[in-house]
Amino acid sequence: MKQSLASILALAAGSYASVIPSSREMSLLPRQACEHGPKSRKCWGEHSIDTNYYEKVPDTNHTVEYWLSAVEGPCSPDGYERTCMTFNGTIPGPTIIANWGDNVKVHVTNNMKSNGTAIHWHGLHMKENVLADGVPGVTQCPIAPGESMTYQFRATQYGSSWYHSHFSLQYSEGLFGGIIFNGPATENYDEDLGTLLLQDWGHKHAFELWHTAKGGRPPRLDGGLVNGTNTYDCTGSTDPKCLGTGKKFEAVFEKDKSYRLRLVNTAVDAVFQFSIDGHKLKVISNDFVPIVPYETDSVQLTVGQRYDVIVQANAAPGDYWLRGGYVGTCAPNAFPQDITGIIRYDASSTATPESTSTVTPSNSCLDEPGENLKPHLSLDVGNMPSVIFTELDTVTDSYFKWTINTSSLILDWKDPTMAHVFRNESVFPTPYNVYPVNKKTDAPEWAVLVIQDESGFNLAHPIHLHGHDFWVLAQASGVFNGSTESFNTKNPPRRDVATLPGNGYLAIAFALDNPGAWLVHCHIAWHASQGLSLEFVEDVDKIKVKEADKKVFEDTCKSWSLHTPAWPQDDSGI
Repeated sequence: MKQSLASILALAAGSYASVIPSSREMSLLPRQACEHGPKSRKCWGEHSIDTNYYEKVPDTNHTVEYWLSAVEGPCSPDGYERTCMTFNGTIPGPTIIANWGDNVKVHVTNNMKSNGTAIHWHGLHMKENVLADGVPGVTQCPIAPGESMTYQFRATQYGSSWYHSHFSLQYSEGLFGGIIFNGPATENYDEDLGTLLLQDWGHKHAFELWHTAKGGRPPRLDGGLVNGTNTYDCTGSTDPKCLGTGKKFEAVFEKDKSYRLRLVNTAVDAVFQFSIDGHKLKVISNDFVPIVPYETDSVQLTVGQRYDVIVQANAAPGDYWLRGGYVGTCAPNAFPQDITGIIRYDASSTATPESTSTVTPSNSCLDEPGENLKPHLSLDVGNMPSVIFTELDTVTDSYFKWTINTSSLILDWKDPTMAHVFRNESVFPTPYNVYPVNKKTDAPEWAVLVIQDESGFNLAHPIHLHGHDFWVLAQASGVFNGSTESFNTKNPPRRDVATLPGNGYLAIAFALDNPGAWLVHCHIAWHASQGLSLEFVEDVDKIKVKEADKKVFEDTCKSWSLHTPAWPQDDSGI
């Protein structure tokens, strides 16, 4: 899968022709006040990298529109044939590209024969737009087979992310794609190579492996993919499904140019320590938050996390391994060392790289060091009247489950949390794990969530909050002492996925500024299915929903109620 820079852009233009309006140029549009370019990446018209993006958003008066079809069919992304679930027949699906401030409209049709689906737009705040968050059982009913739903939202943030099915384990089967919201950056660079999605990959269906996970053991996957492709060694195999047709992801550097890579961990259960042999990485953002740049040999991503990095093409011309850097101590994998791609300085080269890595392999399943993740836009945490303390543990009844304050999340797809809100109910079903949070004054307020791991398993958990960025107040092994005095409230790391250390605790704060029903969950797919989640219903009396959106909600639920699932719900629902 070799691509020169010119062919990458040509391929992008061709691949997206069916989903991006022809009137919209792929390149960035010049703005009045300050033109964004290779020497001025901090500029963005009348806005800049210094703009408080929580309060101000460019008014572009422009809408980008996409059509996604969820389908099932044969695939062999690593050269081993199996059936996949995909958007528009590819892994990953089409990249959603917009400019900061654009309106985005995505038409999703479920063309799968026996599965419902719902699409979550990972990390997007969805201000005053909770019904577009895409969580079945929380913000919508699933889209029934043969039905369609249009998601509409505004790109109020900028940076890199991904979208994925939030219906059970579907994204593990291939139902995901990248998101790029163009905007300013904290460092200059010459060219943007787009999203680079890192994932583990199995030759058995995730729903088959779920039977192993239900027993409490993490299933072993067979390898991994880099931007949806890799090679699986079929030498000597008699398995007719082992085709040996896989290809390595390849990109071509031009000497002395600088390149932006948008790294995304889209795995089922994997931590990656990404690196490129012979090259340094300059990290410029985590999740949707621009940070003060720092240089490193590698960067570590837990599931759902994103890091944008700039790579200077200053090595001796040749061929170099791009390494996913699967951290083997975090989850089992049959061929973790083979999750690689190739960087070439000569587009005509077909040589196997002979480069070696000087990176010290990680044994940690945790995040990048917090001291490195300094947000460029400095924001402190203020008044914290709401502190919610929770304990993480496990229970085994019909299957192994994670519990928060002794309750494991189980949703009812046909009766979402927002349906209870619309019925003005003050009590939610116990398995929905709902925690009401309410703003008490007109002044800015933050709610604080503390999760203490009491399970004794010493497993790290990447915790994702919907509807908000959060400030990481504390993240440590051991037992939280109950005091907020030690919290780091002065411009701490800010993001939407942070890792709870095994047998430790995580304390996060989020601004009470977005009324809605917002999921909080571990992004390890097995753990999410095992119920490691809770919901915040934020300022229920202030939730704003347009009548047209509510009608879509009701129509989707009506269609789902008329559908008879081929298989009963067998997990938490998310």
